[in-house]
Amino acid sequence: MSDYSAILVTLKLAITASFILLLLGLPLAWWLSRPAVSPVKSFFQPIVEAIVALPLVLPPTVLGFYLLIAFSPDSWLGQSWLSVTGTTLAFSFSGLVIGSLIYSLPFVIQPLQATFAAIPESTIEVAKSLGCNKVQLFKRVILPISKTGIISAFSLGFAHTLGEFGVVLMIGGNIENETRVVSIAIYDHVETLQFAQAHQLSLILILFSLALLTILYRFKNNRVGFY
Repeated sequence: MSDYSAILVTLKLAITASFILLLLGLPLAWWLSRPAVSPVKSFFQPIVEAIVALPLVLPPTVLGFYLLIAFSPDSWLGQSWLSVTGTTLAFSFSGLVIGSLIYSLPFVIQPLQATFAAIPESTIEVAKSLGCNKVQLFKRVILPISKTGIISAFSLGFAHTLGEFGVVLMIGGNIENETRVVSIAIYDHVETLQFAQAHQLSLILILFSLALLTILYRFKNNRVGFY
């Protein structure tokens, strides 16, 4: 039953984080994909890009350690969360979601940014000349053109969140039905020499990830302008 609950928590975490990342990532990736036409953007754009890409090079335990400090009741974030919700942010599902947003951010932002950057400037100019404002341009032109890249970004964020270990262990611990995800359950089984259960969970994770990536690449190969 604990392994079944770990699968449910993992899927819930991946779905929640991926949808939030997509909502937050669309405007940020669009801003990053546009040429810097002002000194202010020229200064801040590479800094923002570096912050977005930081989880790619940081060890998960380092990121998890500082998130754990930020989530503690002694920090302003932890105190604010505790006063609003009445629960601690560390060792909670909400903490896992926030940690997953940060850890999987580049896997969503970078595909979206590449997709938006590949849109011809002439297409944008034509839409503007027809009277589209910024909201209409994004909703009626950019998003339909970028559908394949958006699906790719969501899928990569989802797949990456499925396999998280170091970050979720540091900030979520191992609380059944709350923060115990599949990767932690596998680690527990290996520690207790329950290799059969570890094999089962690992195989489920491998097959699910393989199926997801196969669908993604099949979809990519049947479309033009993946990025």
